[in-house]
Amino acid sequence: MVSHPNETLDNFLLSENIEWKFIPPRSPSFGGLWEAGVKSFKHDLKRVVGNAHLTLEKFLTIILEIEGVLNSRPLTPLSTEFDNFETLSHGLFLIGSRPLNSIVDPDLINISENRLSKWKKITKYSQQIWRLWKKDYFNTLQQRSKWMFSKNNIKLGALVLIRDENMPSVKWLNGRISEIIIIKDEKERVVNVLLPTGRTLKRNVRGVRVLPIND
Repeated sequence: MVSHPNETLDNFLLSENIEWKFIPPRSPSFGGLWEAGVKSFKHDLKRVVGNAHLTLEKFLTIILEIEGVLNSRPLTPLSTEFDNFETLSHGLFLIGSRPLNSIVDPDLINISENRLSKWKKITKYSQQIWRLWKKDYFNTLQQRSKWMFSKNNIKLGALVLIRDENMPSVKWLNGRISEIIIIKDEKERVVNVLLPTGRTLKRNVRGVRVLPIND
């Protein structure tokens, strides 16, 4: 505990009626979605790094890059307007309207570690964690029942994430559903998605995920 809290900060929290609520010690299940994000991060970190021997600087580099990945994920559309593709993310609360950016490094996933320098090994670890975690998050959107396609949530104009394995770290491909194509069995199977660039992609519904929004 801080013995001498900042008075300016105290006054701001008081004026905004901000109240802190803490979960019991060693009870991560009380954390809900945010603790699930921590669990996912730990799981992917262990899968990729394993027993690798890292210096403190290397470990912190990986942690900070993963922090950017987690904070970049789209949570919900900022608007229902068809020509607005902006999404709400944790990064907006941290740095404002500026996007989270990352230097685009060459793809090192399939290169053996004995051919990589120390720095490139760290880059490879980060790229592996990004791909694993992005896939997990993409699947999580499908698992939440109120967002599933069986609930008829594919609507014209809905903002969706598009599966794309080639997107670099903290970059997400999204677009608006511009057309729903009904196949012979009269079920929704294919959609056309308008990208922010103006290009249109045709995708199977399994390749897109609807971002939730309150109607």
